[in-house]
Amino acid sequence: MEPAPVHDLDLVQEALEGNQLSFQLLVERYQDKLFSIVRQYTRNPVEIEDIVQEALLKVYRRLDSFQKQSSFSTWLYRVVVNTALDFLKRCGRNPVRAVEDLEIVPENNPPRIAAPDANMEQEEIARVTHEVLLELPEIFHTVIVMREFEGLAYQEIADILGISIGTVESRLFRARARFKEHLLRSHPEFDPTV
Repeated sequence: MEPAPVHDLDLVQEALEGNQLSFQLLVERYQDKLFSIVRQYTRNPVEIEDIVQEALLKVYRRLDSFQKQSSFSTWLYRVVVNTALDFLKRCGRNPVRAVEDLEIVPENNPPRIAAPDANMEQEEIARVTHEVLLELPEIFHTVIVMREFEGLAYQEIADILGISIGTVESRLFRARARFKEHLLRSHPEFDPTV
């Protein structure tokens, strides 16, 4: 029998008491998700690595400021998103324009046998989605990526961004509406009513 997994809060407490292995376990538990989040802001592997490392350093240095009002993962994701946005702003780049080749299909989906032209169609959808997302303001881009591409719950998004659930719902509603408007204006071939 395998031992029961250690809860995040226990690992945080142990890390605060000086146990570096506990912090390492937290990093290992969330590193794939952190890299996935940062990939939504840049595709440059060096920048991704730098942003994640910078965020983890901030988390390690500020671990004592984690107040346990939300889950550790929510606090961690907030630090990572803010670090990514700060990094891109420091580089003089618009965070929305930095997104490249946004992935439509999550990495853990098993491959299916597709029609010969399916790959081209998927690439076209990814290109169009990327193009339309670039037109959205940062506040809409961020919530749409978190909800639609990262699959985060409304409460998680609210906690990460430090806003209310109502604001998340409102931004998502407006983001989806703007996305659809931009999509149909620039690519009328995607209009199902035509």
